Amino acid sequence: MVANVTSLGRSGLYDWMIQRLTAVVLAAYILFLLGYFIATPDLTYADWNALFANSCMKIFTILALVSLSAHAWVGMWTISTDYLKNGVVRFLFQTFCGGVMFVYFVWGVQILWGL
Repeated sequence: MVANVTSLGRSGLYDWMIQRLTAVVLAAYILFLLGYFIATPDLTYADWNALFANSCMKIFTILALVSLSAHAWVGMWTISTDYLKNGVVRFLFQTFCGGVMFVYFVWGVQILWGL
Protein backbone atom coordinates (compact mmCIF):
# COMPACT_ATOMS: atom_id res chain seq x y z
CA MET A 1 0.00 0.00 0.00
CA VAL A 2 1.30 3.43 -0.93
CA ALA A 3 1.12 6.11 1.75
CA ASN A 4 1.13 9.76 0.75
CA VAL A 5 3.07 11.60 3.45
CA THR A 6 3.13 14.97 1.71
CA SER A 7 -0.61 15.55 1.92
CA LEU A 8 -2.02 17.26 5.01
CA GLY A 9 -5.04 14.98 5.23
CA ARG A 10 -5.31 11.27 4.62
CA SER A 11 -7.20 11.63 1.36
CA GLY A 12 -8.63 14.17 -1.03
CA LEU A 13 -11.81 14.37 1.04
CA TYR A 14 -9.86 15.30 4.19
CA ASP A 15 -7.87 17.90 2.28
CA TRP A 16 -11.12 19.33 0.90
CA MET A 17 -12.60 19.48 4.41
CA ILE A 18 -9.45 21.15 5.77
CA GLN A 19 -9.67 23.80 3.06
CA ARG A 20 -13.36 24.46 3.76
CA LEU A 21 -13.00 24.60 7.55
CA THR A 22 -9.94 26.83 7.43
CA ALA A 23 -11.73 29.10 4.94
CA VAL A 24 -14.59 29.50 7.43
CA VAL A 25 -12.17 30.36 10.25
CA LEU A 26 -10.33 32.88 8.07
CA ALA A 27 -13.61 34.43 6.90
CA ALA A 28 -14.81 34.76 10.51
CA TYR A 29 -11.51 36.38 11.52
CA ILE A 30 -11.63 38.87 8.63
CA LEU A 31 -15.29 39.70 9.25
CA PHE A 32 -14.56 40.25 12.94
CA LEU A 33 -11.70 42.63 12.13
CA LEU A 34 -13.83 44.48 9.56
CA GLY A 35 -16.61 44.80 12.13
CA TYR A 36 -14.13 46.11 14.67
CA PHE A 37 -12.85 48.71 12.18
CA ILE A 38 -16.41 49.81 11.39
CA ALA A 39 -17.42 49.93 15.08
CA THR A 40 -14.27 51.88 16.02
CA PRO A 41 -13.92 54.64 13.42
CA ASP A 42 -11.35 56.61 15.46
CA LEU A 43 -9.09 53.65 16.04
CA THR A 44 -5.96 54.43 18.03
CA TYR A 45 -2.91 52.37 18.84
CA ALA A 46 -4.21 51.99 22.41
CA ASP A 47 -7.49 50.50 21.11
CA TRP A 48 -5.64 48.15 18.76
CA ASN A 49 -3.23 47.13 21.53
CA ALA A 50 -6.13 46.51 23.94
CA LEU A 51 -7.87 44.32 21.36
CA PHE A 52 -4.82 42.10 20.88
CA ALA A 53 -3.98 42.06 24.60
CA ASN A 54 -7.21 40.12 25.17
CA SER A 55 -6.57 36.37 25.52
CA CYS A 56 -9.59 35.47 23.39
CA MET A 57 -8.26 37.59 20.55
CA LYS A 58 -4.83 36.01 20.86
CA ILE A 59 -6.37 32.54 20.68
CA PHE A 60 -8.54 33.57 17.71
CA THR A 61 -5.46 34.99 15.97
CA ILE A 62 -3.44 31.81 16.60
CA LEU A 63 -6.36 29.80 15.20
CA ALA A 64 -6.36 32.08 12.14
CA LEU A 65 -2.59 31.61 11.72
CA VAL A 66 -2.93 27.83 11.93
CA SER A 67 -5.84 27.96 9.50
CA LEU A 68 -3.88 30.11 7.09
CA SER A 69 -0.94 27.71 7.20
CA ALA A 70 -3.10 24.61 6.68
CA HIS A 71 -5.15 26.28 3.95
CA ALA A 72 -2.03 27.42 2.09
CA TRP A 73 -0.35 24.03 2.46
CA VAL A 74 -3.28 22.11 0.99
CA GLY A 75 -3.54 24.61 -1.86
CA MET A 76 0.16 24.59 -2.68
CA TRP A 77 0.36 20.82 -2.32
CA THR A 78 -2.53 20.45 -4.78
CA ILE A 79 -0.90 22.82 -7.25
CA SER A 80 2.46 21.07 -6.97
CA THR A 81 1.04 17.58 -7.46
CA ASP A 82 -1.11 18.72 -10.40
CA TYR A 83 1.47 20.75 -12.31
CA LEU A 84 4.94 19.64 -11.23
CA LYS A 85 5.60 16.20 -12.63
CA ASN A 86 9.32 16.03 -11.82
CA GLY A 87 9.62 14.52 -8.33
CA VAL A 88 12.73 16.50 -7.35
CA VAL A 89 11.26 19.82 -8.45
CA ARG A 90 7.99 19.00 -6.67
CA PHE A 91 9.88 18.08 -3.48
CA LEU A 92 11.92 21.30 -3.58
CA PHE A 93 8.78 23.37 -4.23
CA GLN A 94 6.89 21.70 -1.37
CA THR A 95 9.88 22.10 0.95
CA PHE A 96 10.13 25.78 0.07
CA CYS A 97 6.38 26.34 0.58
CA GLY A 98 6.39 24.47 3.89
CA GLY A 99 9.40 26.46 5.08
CA VAL A 100 7.82 29.78 4.14
CA MET A 101 4.56 28.85 5.89
CA PHE A 102 6.48 27.79 9.00
CA VAL A 103 8.43 31.08 9.05
CA TYR A 104 5.23 33.10 8.64
CA PHE A 105 3.54 31.17 11.43
CA VAL A 106 6.45 31.59 13.84
CA TRP A 107 6.75 35.25 12.89
CA GLY A 108 3.03 35.77 13.57
CA VAL A 109 3.32 34.09 16.97
CA GLN A 110 6.33 36.25 17.83
CA ILE A 111 4.45 39.41 16.88
CA LEU A 112 1.31 38.33 18.74
CA TRP A 113 2.99 37.28 21.97
CA GLY A 114 5.76 39.89 21.85
CA LEU A 115 8.59 37.37 21.85
